[in-house]
Amino acid sequence: MTKKKIVCIVGPTASGKTALSIALAKKLDGEVVSCDSMQIYKGMDIGTAKPTASEMQGIAHHMLSIVDPSENYSVARYVDDATAIVEDILSRGKLPIITGGTGLYVDSLVNGTEFAQFSGDTKYREELFALYEEKGAAYIHGLLCTVDPERAEQIHENNVKRVIRALEIYKATGKTITEHDNATKLKEARFDATYIGLMFEDREKLYERINLRVDMMLKDGLCEEVKRLLDAGTDPKSTSMQAIGYKEMISYFNGESTLGDAAESIKQASRRYAKRQMTWFKRNKNINWIAVDKSENISDLLQTSINFISSESI
Repeated sequence: MTKKKIVCIVGPTASGKTALSIALAKKLDGEVVSCDSMQIYKGMDIGTAKPTASEMQGIAHHMLSIVDPSENYSVARYVDDATAIVEDILSRGKLPIITGGTGLYVDSLVNGTEFAQFSGDTKYREELFALYEEKGAAYIHGLLCTVDPERAEQIHENNVKRVIRALEIYKATGKTITEHDNATKLKEARFDATYIGLMFEDREKLYERINLRVDMMLKDGLCEEVKRLLDAGTDPKSTSMQAIGYKEMISYFNGESTLGDAAESIKQASRRYAKRQMTWFKRNKNINWIAVDKSENISDLLQTSINFISSESI
């Protein structure tokens, strides 16, 4: 059976994925499906660089602002939700353009990854949370590093809930999430994806863009956005509030840093995140890379992308 064709726009934060995806959607009669683990949250717009209505230019966007910040949202749920949307877009004769920097979400969607299902071990979970309270996030993350170093590399130590879930799955099933995922990779991918990757030959130019983006976020009201979320009762320890930009602003509100220090921390964390994103995506040998800093403008990026897509018969 012929697999269904989609396009995936990937790359590090601040590389220009959103602008390219919108240009491609306008040119190829497509719709954009966000693949960002934090843009799914309502009210988290500025800090996640969620495209505005103006920036969308009338192009339909999906998987944005779909859950409350207090809600837990997993990659398994993302695959279920996004797959239904992609199938609907295809059924209407349009091109799904998967856009984002959350590599695990992109790969899981394209491959149709099936995730380990288990009822959970409440007692063990409580023991792990007690250890977290006593010894800190780094200690719990270290436990995961011991049993599943590959998954530990993908989960930031501050994302305690995901770290603990990975440990729970290992204890309950005797297999790591990585082992389970590797088994599902043996199955044929659900979609036939053409990958377009944005990168920078001069990494300092990417870092300049990241720094500028953070400055613009603060100018556009990042402080006020985080305060609104906290005032609305969002738990500072929730998964959503561990996102880059939000965690640092919470430290500022708690009097643990100055606004200037918080801004620098956001920039540093964003640069480190960009490195991790590139490490992840470089593993995918099917990505057609474009050097953004060697392209003249968005028109140049668009034409190069169309050439790649055409060569893969979409």
